[in-house]
Amino acid sequence: MSWLKKLFKYGLVATLVGALLAAAAVVGAYLYIEPDLPDIEALREIRLQVPLRIYSSEGKLIAEFGEKRRNPVRYDQLPPRLVQAITAAEDAHFFTHPGIDPRGLLRAGIKLILTGKRKQGGSTITMQVARNFYLSRKKTYLRKLYEIFLALRIEQELSKEEILELYLNKIYLGHRAYGVAAAARVYYGKDLDQLTLPEIAMIAGLPKAPSAYNPLSNPQRAVERRNYVLRRMRELGYISQEQFQEASAAPITARRYAPRIEVEAPYVAEMVRKRMVAEYGDAAYTSGLEVYTTIEGKAQTAANAALRRALHAYTERHGYRGPLAHLDTMPADDEARDAALAEHRRYGEIRPALVLKVERRSARIYLGEGETGEIPWAGLEWARPYRGTDRRGKAPRKAGDVVQPGDLIMVRPVKGKGKKAEPYWKLTQLPQVSGALISLRAKDGAMLALVGGYDFYRSKFNRVTQALRQPGSGFKPFVYSAALEKGFTPASLFNDAPVVFDDPSLEGAWRPENYSGKFYGPTRLRWALTKSRNLVSIRLLRAIGIDYALKYVTRFGFDPAKLPHNLSLALGSANVNPLQMARGYAVLANGGFLVKPYLVTRILRNGEKVFEAEPKQACP
Repeated sequence: MSWLKKLFKYGLVATLVGALLAAAAVVGAYLYIEPDLPDIEALREIRLQVPLRIYSSEGKLIAEFGEKRRNPVRYDQLPPRLVQAITAAEDAHFFTHPGIDPRGLLRAGIKLILTGKRKQGGSTITMQVARNFYLSRKKTYLRKLYEIFLALRIEQELSKEEILELYLNKIYLGHRAYGVAAAARVYYGKDLDQLTLPEIAMIAGLPKAPSAYNPLSNPQRAVERRNYVLRRMRELGYISQEQFQEASAAPITARRYAPRIEVEAPYVAEMVRKRMVAEYGDAAYTSGLEVYTTIEGKAQTAANAALRRALHAYTERHGYRGPLAHLDTMPADDEARDAALAEHRRYGEIRPALVLKVERRSARIYLGEGETGEIPWAGLEWARPYRGTDRRGKAPRKAGDVVQPGDLIMVRPVKGKGKKAEPYWKLTQLPQVSGALISLRAKDGAMLALVGGYDFYRSKFNRVTQALRQPGSGFKPFVYSAALEKGFTPASLFNDAPVVFDDPSLEGAWRPENYSGKFYGPTRLRWALTKSRNLVSIRLLRAIGIDYALKYVTRFGFDPAKLPHNLSLALGSANVNPLQMARGYAVLANGGFLVKPYLVTRILRNGEKVFEAEPKQACP
């Protein structure tokens, strides 16, 4: 048996030597790597890439800009069930290991020796944090050593809760969603505390491979992964067998959710975006800026509706231009009909529709996704044919005079008249003209509502700030104000009679007229302004002097260098934008104080205030 003792002795010595060599190798590796290890304390101050978000004055979301969708959350905001699901799927011993899982690393080592493949990395959540924040994703042995030593150091510096918070806010989960809160919004349109158990398990299954287990692009594999997470939760005692069976049988409810826009104000969003990029560069999209504006949600909604209502009324007064297109062969099924409608986009509440059948006083329409509706005569009778800018054809007598089966048209919902009247669909068309609306708070210039055009995605030209137009009679109050300042009174008389001017700055003789084409003789200024009498306004401007008037209107914020230096100024021939006009009228409304219009009230960056507006206000 002496040879057995010798064998045991040599084996023990070899084991001890091997252990010492392994320990020496580990120590040597650590001494080699340690100088390059980063400061872990910096993780507490790390700034994740968070998109630019723009809000109304009430805190309602107007827009979100940025490649990455992320909503950072604190650990105490994470549902306990989500923590259980994530750890069950990714790292069951997370709350007990020191940052590395020796058993997992041993399994990975054995797998490598037996197969030569590195499929099982044995990475803990802490190791993934080390990799995600500090290392590349390139698979090398040296990177794995860095990952292990970093994980050990992270565990020494940070609590388990801090580590998990970093992990769940950082990880990519598909479809531009970074972090579990963003994933809940992207896939389910919910906050974390609203998720069901199957939804939590679905999200918990994504970190391993966001594309392969994605519920939108790979639903079958996503369900398999979800059920694996649920099975692990059951094995670890987090859920019961009954809960497992019920959740495993649940259908996929995920779909792609856009950011939850609460106030429709795309022109406002673009104005703010341009300002933020000008001030912060490309960092505006990633540095967690939250911009609060002066926009009031209810006022903005009313402004959107008012402008569209006015433009629809205008286009309907000028006649119906005909269908978007006509299908000679009626599509046989809903899928083919949907394909035809998909070629024409929606504009807010206006949507494309396919005419299926035409009765004498109504038309049956297909609206998409199996939905049908009817346009009654009240929604068709306006549609006299368009014959030109100022000409229309005969009024229709029946629905067939307006639409035919196979027509692709645009419709919008309309409220019926009367308390008990039902809403109905109305034939409509996109206006060929556009408009703008701006609402200012007179006392300080806050922009309460701003609509720069009919549809931002149809035209990004912001008519509130960029469109220079002649205001016409809307400019007259400023001329009359100049006259009052110079001593004229509302009772001052001017003759409303024909006049001819031979002004060198104008082409030929100028014979201005009133809109009515009539002349009214001696007229007091109060009446002339009320009735917008052109001839009185011109005589008034000549009486006070053009140079004086140009100088005076600067008190309303107008630049005299951009105004006409002739009598046509009295008729509003200046080129100004709607914002300038609103600013001028604010002076009249607030008692004479020239406000500076502003849109941004405050800016936060990662929760810290970096700007707050301090507008000057008119005295009450």
